[in-house]
Amino acid sequence: MADPGRLDGPAVEARLARLDTLLEGLETAQGPAGRSAVEAIRLLTEVYGEALARVLDRADPPLAERLADDELLDHLMVLHDIHPDSPECRAARAVERLRPAVRERGGDVEWAGVEGEVGRVRLATGSGCGSGCGGGTTEVTDAVREAVLAAAPELADVQPVPQPPAPAFVPLDSLRRPQEAR
Repeated sequence: MADPGRLDGPAVEARLARLDTLLEGLETAQGPAGRSAVEAIRLLTEVYGEALARVLDRADPPLAERLADDELLDHLMVLHDIHPDSPECRAARAVERLRPAVRERGGDVEWAGVEGEVGRVRLATGSGCGSGCGGGTTEVTDAVREAVLAAAPELADVQPVPQPPAPAFVPLDSLRRPQEAR
């Protein structure tokens, strides 16, 4: 049974959305009170980030991995630049998390690595979604980009690997030399 004082995923999401709204208001507030509030939040965030870093310093690898598996802690470790996993590892994991949803749409997505500061993914559209699919491929590409950059903000961008053109069908008969007349 969950602790009644703990926040579940939707409650955390709601609080984060409200926090974004409040921070936007504070950042545009004029005067010393607004500046002091923003500084207080920045300092508190730095102290909490340091506390989380100290927890990670004391965690053995299996515990660090379990902490990184928690979505909220994962995001906090990325925010404070203390995540134990490399950006490429986090990006690949984000793609794997999206893969079932992309497959439900008849496509597939696969992590292809990093070139410079750009993450690369292989995207395949479903059999029912060819070039006339409209925004489907763009929506998937955008969702993948958003998820990967949230998991690995160190990357500058995420782009699909260009797909080679499908091989053209060449009838076997056309490859045979015509027999010379005797």
